[in-house]
Amino acid sequence: MRLVPDWRRVLLRAWSVRLLLLAGLLSGLEAALPIIGGYLPISPGVLASVTVLVVAGAFVARIVAQPKSLGD
Repeated sequence: MRLVPDWRRVLLRAWSVRLLLLAGLLSGLEAALPIIGGYLPISPGVLASVTVLVVAGAFVARIVAQPKSLGD
């Protein structure tokens, strides 16, 4: 495996990375929902659906060409 030359910049600026971090946060909320369920006005189905959409967006962002400034 070979990293792109400026992988740190890519890690901070790539939309796929940002969306995957958001998906991780949403998954954590989904796992904690039984504990904090009374504090969030979101049903588990809606939260799961949003998580799936964010992961799908990350997949699309990963295969779409991003600006050259990201390290390509």
